[in-house]
Amino acid sequence: MENKVPIVPVVSSFSGLTMPVIGMGTASYPPVDAGTLKSAIVEAIRAGYRHFDTAFIYGSEQPLGAAIAEALNIGLIKSRNELFITSKLWCTYAEPDLVIPAIKMSLENLQLEYLDLYLIHWPLKFSKEVSRLPVPKEEVSVIDIKSVWSAMEECQLLGLTKAIGVSNFSSRKLEEILSFAKIPPAVNQVEMNPLWQQKELNEYCKAKGIHVSAHSPLGSKGTLWGDNRIFDCYALKEIAEAKGKTIAQICLRWVLEQGASVIAKSFNKKRMEENLEIFDWSLSVEELEKIRGLPQCKFNSIGTFIEPSAELEAQL
Repeated sequence: MENKVPIVPVVSSFSGLTMPVIGMGTASYPPVDAGTLKSAIVEAIRAGYRHFDTAFIYGSEQPLGAAIAEALNIGLIKSRNELFITSKLWCTYAEPDLVIPAIKMSLENLQLEYLDLYLIHWPLKFSKEVSRLPVPKEEVSVIDIKSVWSAMEECQLLGLTKAIGVSNFSSRKLEEILSFAKIPPAVNQVEMNPLWQQKELNEYCKAKGIHVSAHSPLGSKGTLWGDNRIFDCYALKEIAEAKGKTIAQICLRWVLEQGASVIAKSFNKKRMEENLEIFDWSLSVEELEKIRGLPQCKFNSIGTFIEPSAELEAQL
């Protein structure tokens, strides 16, 4: 079928990367069973999604791989090359000698020969496998970013991924990588939505040629770390009603108008299709100004995932 999703260049990539401006997220809380997730991904491919965002820690690599195989088998896509697949290096593998084994493990899970994009999931290292959240602070440290980034570069040079990047990185941590990187990060995937707009980080990334990809564009409703603030926001409801759109569509369109791409997660067929209906209209100057003035509040605090540590926070 015809692809409904525009493709955009990512200017900083060593490989001249391009990617769809909207992708389907595969993280779920509470987790869904593998069969449900596989079926949802097949439906998303049928609807027109071509970018799928996964990670080792999500437990969604194997169902995604199975869905890709089925989509090829039934003719929804002709080639794996029609898809853009992102996965991430989990914190327990944030050691230089573990990076290549980790990406190879993800590729085996996905039944793929290469990724399109491989990200460092957090600027953190866990000393052992995580068995509970929040992670005890004695098991957490800041990664040796120079050695880990060198291993990420090796992943790209070996052809295991077309591009490399980071996730949940501040401008400070990006500046550190850029001071020594031979291959700069192509992408920084961060939380971004009308109630956490990331204006300064977005401007920094644009200036440095790093593409911003927005996760949690709807505030992670229904998860351990998110809530309903986006959907309870009166200003967003007003804009949605005036335009005859859903609040989700307003949020996704707003992200695109900031020059970022977006990762949206829904396993509901109707909402999947609605999330793609954001390309033939735009927000007015007045609507953008109303959104710009919304109070800001971060949903995905690092304190959700690790026990608070002032020293660690200061280094991130």
